[in-house]
Amino acid sequence: MEPSVALQDQIIKLSQRVQASDNLVVFTGAGISTESGIPDFRGPTGIWKRYQPVELNEFLSTRDARAEYWRRKIELYPQFSKAEPNPGHRALTELYKLDFLKWIITQNIDGLHQKSGFPEERVTELHGTGKYIACLDCNKRYSWEDILPYFHTDGTLPESKDAPRCDSCNGFLKPATISFGQAMPEQETAEAFIRAAESDVFIAIGSSLQVYPAASIPQEAVKSGSYFCIINNEATPLDPMADMVVHGQAGEILSMLVHSITLQ
Repeated sequence: MEPSVALQDQIIKLSQRVQASDNLVVFTGAGISTESGIPDFRGPTGIWKRYQPVELNEFLSTRDARAEYWRRKIELYPQFSKAEPNPGHRALTELYKLDFLKWIITQNIDGLHQKSGFPEERVTELHGTGKYIACLDCNKRYSWEDILPYFHTDGTLPESKDAPRCDSCNGFLKPATISFGQAMPEQETAEAFIRAAESDVFIAIGSSLQVYPAASIPQEAVKSGSYFCIINNEATPLDPMADMVVHGQAGEILSMLVHSITLQ
């Protein structure tokens, strides 16, 4: 189906803004990765509609919470490990190659921006990464292959065992992601606010813009005078402060944006 005239007009205006920019920064949420088969968290069929989040203090305090946390992670692991970048990720990498996009700030833990060819050193991961396992105490890293044999094939813990612990300091292990109740990484959070403040065009893609402090980052861009665009399937709380709101699939819209730029 052909895109509407209104959407085509928005794409042309956004492409002109991008081409005139000196420091385009993008902020991505789960909505950019759903087209790769990775479920989102807050959407109509999101993970939090199925499960109550396991908070960090629960994980640390009870074996049952640790067992349930790990069961869910192992249930989702095949989707994450096999996922490939979609047209949205590839379009952002193309914008980098065209020398427009300077930085990506992401709430995602799937590593698909890097897998699409975007330079790892230009991606700020606000919520950590699911690519490896880390000790909560000493930060020693483990691969998924190191940890998966510890569990039954359905992700459950053997009755005689607690969740896996670090072989160096005996701290609990978990994927290197930020759980509810866990502090945001200081360096990455500070860097994200700096990148937002330095941007002249800031595009938020596929994020509900409801989770703080992450949702404050686009506001920092606006406060610093950046042109602010939101690309999302649904309305967000920050829509009223945006210069442009584009509703639709991230992959389609970003592909159209790249196409519009390369034609000019």
